[in-house]
Amino acid sequence: MIPNSAVFDQSTLTRLLDQDALVQRYRRLFALLDFSALEAHQAARRAPGPCPHPETASVKAFLVRLCEEKRYMTQLRPFLVEHPLLVLELGFHLVLDETQPYGFDVQRSVPSDRWLRKKLQRLDPTRLQAVFQATVAALQAEIPGLGEVLSVDVKHIYAWVRENNPRESIAYRFSKDRQPKGDPDCRVGVKKSTNQEQADGTTKEKKEYLWGYGSGVVAAITANDGDVVLAEYTQPFNETDVTYFRPLYQRAVVALNQYPTHLAADAAFDAWYVYEGPARHGGIAAVPLNQHRPGLQRDADGTPRCAKGVRMTPVFYYDHPNGYRAQRFRCPLLFPEPVGQSCDHEQFVKGKGCQKDPNWELGGLQRVLLDRDGPLYHAVYTQRTSCERINSQAKELGIERPKVRNGPSVSHLNTLTYIVMNVRALQRVQSINRRLLLRE
Repeated sequence: MIPNSAVFDQSTLTRLLDQDALVQRYRRLFALLDFSALEAHQAARRAPGPCPHPETASVKAFLVRLCEEKRYMTQLRPFLVEHPLLVLELGFHLVLDETQPYGFDVQRSVPSDRWLRKKLQRLDPTRLQAVFQATVAALQAEIPGLGEVLSVDVKHIYAWVRENNPRESIAYRFSKDRQPKGDPDCRVGVKKSTNQEQADGTTKEKKEYLWGYGSGVVAAITANDGDVVLAEYTQPFNETDVTYFRPLYQRAVVALNQYPTHLAADAAFDAWYVYEGPARHGGIAAVPLNQHRPGLQRDADGTPRCAKGVRMTPVFYYDHPNGYRAQRFRCPLLFPEPVGQSCDHEQFVKGKGCQKDPNWELGGLQRVLLDRDGPLYHAVYTQRTSCERINSQAKELGIERPKVRNGPSVSHLNTLTYIVMNVRALQRVQSINRRLLLRE
């Protein structure tokens, strides 16, 4: 809506909007986003009482906050007040006043700092994810083959609490039983663990703790178009990296509307179900083997060998309590029938013989049989650096130290950050594609 003004008529205001560089920059950015999920919810709203500001206006304002590097709401609001034409473009409900130059009272039209903080916390994550997933679909339409190879990683996020400030003198700084007052949702976890050699030659484990969150991402790299984010998921920092995988993988499949072929991740993601998806779709999960204890000796088909090196006998399948299909293998000297040979192993002496129950899912088999020295593994694993570059870009946008004090706000701010990154990637891709078409 273009308001009436005693200074500018509506046609003049329209021309001002069309000529304002800031408005045009954000108009081009917002044109690449699909806000239909937010607009449909607003149109269906039937609650009594005054009509609130459109959710699209709030989301656009938060995107401006990230692009303009306004870390605090107390910085965002003055910026908006100083740019009334941008406020008009964002779509906030205006407090009309014909005596004002632009036809509305910008101070009263822009929500307060407190309102903006509460709105960020109360955004609907489902609708916000719909906006994010629309950027993935737009990128997929511009980049053939996007999503065939995925990389997965987790980025640490510092909560905005005193306990993360090393200059503060706090007893039991990282005690999980002493929740910081500044953020009720953050949790303490280990950021980094290293072994330090002592004077006597022994090693001592040193751990670096922080209160905060983790932002899991699925990223992909293309030859000419750079890195893009295909899925994201935020949790408190006390969760292990591998717990991010299933929700991330599900979100990536939904956003792409297809299953990826290959996947790359670090050793923290070495779990059978990480390999399962690629194994079922003709690909591999390039993940280093994280052996905490010596593994079974296996033949090429996955059949284990006993401690004496003899190929064991399969007996039956069953559902393992850990959620996968296992196969029971028994001593070949005793099953299916005793062969009359003896063995000095303690289990054979007891009359039972050795027993092994390996994971017999496709992912479980790929995990132990994967050729980690082959060219395919190395070609896929090198693409893991895509996540590192994405995390670096996100850090520049302020994701590592968000100035908000609750879990939902951190999660929503993360989603908005990845939306900004994908839109910038989309602008870059469309520019490259236009130049290629002109050459033809």
